[in-house]
Amino acid sequence: MTRRPTRGLMAVWIALFGAFIAWQTSAQEHANQPAKDADILSLGGTVTEIIYALGQGERILARDSTSTFPLQAQDLPDVGYLRRLSPEGVLSTGASLIIAEQGAGPAEAMDVIKAADVAFVEVADGFTAEAVIAKITTVGAALGTADAADTLAAEVQAAFDATESAIAKQKGARKRVMFLLSAGGGKLMVGGQDTSADAIIRLAGADNAAKGMSGFKPLTDEAAAAAAPDVILMMDRGGHPAMSADELFSMPALSITPAGEAKRLITMNGLKLLGFGPRAAEAAQELHGLLYDQ
Repeated sequence: MTRRPTRGLMAVWIALFGAFIAWQTSAQEHANQPAKDADILSLGGTVTEIIYALGQGERILARDSTSTFPLQAQDLPDVGYLRRLSPEGVLSTGASLIIAEQGAGPAEAMDVIKAADVAFVEVADGFTAEAVIAKITTVGAALGTADAADTLAAEVQAAFDATESAIAKQKGARKRVMFLLSAGGGKLMVGGQDTSADAIIRLAGADNAAKGMSGFKPLTDEAAAAAAPDVILMMDRGGHPAMSADELFSMPALSITPAGEAKRLITMNGLKLLGFGPRAAEAAQELHGLLYDQ
């Protein structure tokens, strides 16, 4: 005969279970809160990456929505998209130091923020190895961690140098790469010159198939076919390709290209690929290896 729990014992179980749930909830909430001595508002995914790479992540009080790496950054309060910030949302964080990527905006909001009684450091944009090193140096100076910044900069520069050496030794023709920002509705949006996409392609030892245009712009089917890319490069979406190679190369404009015939599609994390932060050298190395099958 099976005994049923007494009401008293059942009450104890319920109380213990409730306490466990409350503890879990409290622990999760605590994990998602900034450290008590946090004082920085980080605006821009590249800036946030550098702060963490310098071992100062616990000082971040809040961040913008482009700050998605490392993963723990996503647990911090979010003040909104980098280019659509509100002065109220930014200043209400109580940060004593704001470090922002160049291009944060809108301009009117930034004027108000810069006029407030809060230390403000702007990190210049740029899509070269030298620009990456300058970003690290600027953030390191703002944080008072110049020595750590020098160490990180040296590591990143060594990675860039290693890729340059690999490119110098590569044999055969340089690959023609087309960076495809989107292909919704069959409309191709590609990255031409003067873009981070063009820069990373060149740093990986390849040529931009869309080098005859500037910026991110739509490309006609005729122009896409004439560009004759060997490889299509795209950002992934949450770790997954935005579209499969079969879907992409079913488009008539791309199906007749060398990339379409070989179904050569490379996808990489967008912030790593185009952010030109501390992982830029790693991105160039990885892309070079994927392009030349190393």
